[in-house]
Amino acid sequence: MTVRVGLVGAGGVGARHARTLVGFDDVDLVAICDPVAASAEALAAELDAGTVHDVAGLLAIGLDAVWLCVPPFAHGELELSVVRAGLPFFVEKPLAADLNAAEDVARAVAAAGLPTATGYHWRHLDTVGRARSALAGTAIRLVSARWWGATPPPVWWSRQSRSGGQVVEQATHVLDLVRLLAGEVVEVVGRAAPSSADARDVPDATAAALRLDSGAVGTISTSCVLPALTAAGLDVVADGIALELTENALRVRTGDGEIRTEPAVDARTTVDRAFVDLLSGGNGSPGIVDVAEALRTHRVAWAVSEAARTGVAVRVGNR
Repeated sequence: MTVRVGLVGAGGVGARHARTLVGFDDVDLVAICDPVAASAEALAAELDAGTVHDVAGLLAIGLDAVWLCVPPFAHGELELSVVRAGLPFFVEKPLAADLNAAEDVARAVAAAGLPTATGYHWRHLDTVGRARSALAGTAIRLVSARWWGATPPPVWWSRQSRSGGQVVEQATHVLDLVRLLAGEVVEVVGRAAPSSADARDVPDATAAALRLDSGAVGTISTSCVLPALTAAGLDVVADGIALELTENALRVRTGDGEIRTEPAVDARTTVDRAFVDLLSGGNGSPGIVDVAEALRTHRVAWAVSEAARTGVAVRVGNR
């Protein structure tokens, strides 16, 4: 079958998903919409797709699913309108700039029973599967995650209320892998270094300690003051094994030596392919992170951000 999809958001991330989708023989990218009409029109012209003026117009043209690729502050009512239309959707991370909007969307999706997927593409890396296999049966003691990079150019990113901050908007990828590899985070304490830039209220740096349900401990650190992305990934220490995982490589060290591997798949393509396969009637990939699972990661990111902002220990409200 051919899956008819629409796209909301013609920015850099939306354009990447759109170009991926039109490369699939079984996908018809029917139409694109964006608040900046010129952006939607330019992308649609490039990809031979149509345009509509708004989300309501997109939902009225008989689609099988919608891809939602908008900034964090734009989430909430957008997803709720798609749920009311009864359409499955793919949504980019994070689920929202705050926690309440993400909780509202997750409740609506659960009540409607709709298939969903989110942009946690790292889960589709084959190296992540290898990391899970390497750690299977071991007791994990320590995990250390980091995202050290630059301040992205969009104006909205620099405002905490619009992006959710660096932990929520960027480091959510590595926090998702902390959960996947080491288990649920139950409590966070942290601190933030205030912004040194007049145009940015997102902190220069954040550091937090994590307590996991398994008894393991961990850390997460972020910074946005570097010229470019310098470090993004995590280290895991378990009995007899040390593991380092980034988007580009996996290194596993044991008493028998060290093995380094690189991903054999393009996870940014696979994340879209997996949801198309699910929409086509397949069983879905184990890498798919639906809205309910993404909410668990969003709660951890929000707890880190709140702990760093307030200086008070924050319990993670996963239920």
